[in-house]
Amino acid sequence: MKSIPVGHDGRPLETTFVSVAPLTGIRGLRWENSHVRNKLSRVLWIPVEGEREIPVCDRHVGMPMLWSPSPEEEAQLRNDWEELLDLVSLGKIESITARHGEYLQMRPKAANGRVLTDAFGENGQPIRTLPRGFYLRKSFTEQLLRRYYA
Repeated sequence: MKSIPVGHDGRPLETTFVSVAPLTGIRGLRWENSHVRNKLSRVLWIPVEGEREIPVCDRHVGMPMLWSPSPEEEAQLRNDWEELLDLVSLGKIESITARHGEYLQMRPKAANGRVLTDAFGENGQPIRTLPRGFYLRKSFTEQLLRRYYA
């Protein structure tokens, strides 16, 4: 189950967190048994009014929709996931930006800049870096909402 905060126009207000990204121990990890694929294989999406000026108790909840990725969507999600994990495995974690990935992106996921986790640098040396998470782009979740609520 995933909620999507939407604006008055019905468009998502933010990216959607999927899962924490593994930065170590990824050898042999495959899309087919990944946490991301497992979480996205079947999702109950619940749109919720998300504009900050609306008190939480006054927000409306939209009609939920049950979704599974089409073969094309899964192929693109897989491509994005593999591209991002390839960069992690090559020690290029610090070069990953929110611009990587068409549907799925990897971004820092921490309460503050003091929270660090283990990873590997470009020369294979252990480094400490911000934890990362996988997020669905707003453009992707907007496509889903348009398709189901059009």
